[in-house]
Amino acid sequence: MQTIQMKKNIAIIMGGYSSEFEISLKSGEVVYNNILKEIYNVYRVHILKEKWVLIDDFNEEIQINKHDFSVEINGTNITFDCVFNAIHGNPGEDGTILAYFDLIGLKHTSAPFYQMALTFNKRDTLSVVKQYGVKTAISYYLNKGETINVEEIIEKVGLPCFVKPNNAGSSFGISKVKQANEMVTAIEKAYKEDTQILIESFLDGIEVTVGVLEYENKIIALPMTEIVTENEFFDYEAKYLGKSEEITPARISNEMHDKIEKLAIFVYKILNMKGFTRTEYIIVNNEPYFLEMNTVPGLTDASIIPQQAAAAGISLPALFDNAVKMALKY
Repeated sequence: MQTIQMKKNIAIIMGGYSSEFEISLKSGEVVYNNILKEIYNVYRVHILKEKWVLIDDFNEEIQINKHDFSVEINGTNITFDCVFNAIHGNPGEDGTILAYFDLIGLKHTSAPFYQMALTFNKRDTLSVVKQYGVKTAISYYLNKGETINVEEIIEKVGLPCFVKPNNAGSSFGISKVKQANEMVTAIEKAYKEDTQILIESFLDGIEVTVGVLEYENKIIALPMTEIVTENEFFDYEAKYLGKSEEITPARISNEMHDKIEKLAIFVYKILNMKGFTRTEYIIVNNEPYFLEMNTVPGLTDASIIPQQAAAAGISLPALFDNAVKMALKY
């Protein structure tokens, strides 16, 4: 007697509460349009500050029951087997909503909530990787309300330097500071995104970014991308508005490629990651320096992970199907 395999119900969560919500909505739509609907029942869920709603085939909104993350459609109560996390920033990338899913026993495509919270916090991530001998820029930390000592900052990190919000993505709130009189303005800009700030020394070298994920039960690195930006750094315009050249595979030696690939997989493992990640490095004097890790990297048509997957011969349907399968096995 043949057993009929029921389709799994997959919720793609997108949106979020941060400045990245519009990018997240685009990423979520790319997942929705490419995930294998012959295998899965796929639903779009918008997680926004004012509402959690499922978007049906007619673009009508149906309220999500936050008690168990279920939804009633035409009198039928729908529960989900897995959540595909496409939320950049809060509450998807910082682990907040993933802790909720863990509490109600719902599987998802990201790492456990603590790992997500750790890697979303740039300071804490740097503290961990440094303990394993991973090279990083020189850092200076500030919390909102603390005295801003420009002279002390420059003495430690030098000029030029980068001023960054500690918890933010898509380069929101980041400034490259070239002169001392620009420092306070840059700090105020960063404080609009977060109450904690990270100020880092400028690393002058080749910037590469590499996707790492668990693919078919093995942790792999995708072909890495070299970033050549028209702007001062790889900012929002460079990432999403065509102000950069993204070259995949990166124009680096085989030896350097192997070195960064091993390092990226090593960092993925020491941070106990699962699901998609994209890690950025700067190569200075033939040494890769770790910048940061993105645990819900962009999946839009302009994003790097889809480019790297294509270079590896992995289609988007295969990539997203694998993400769900890896999530369901745990």
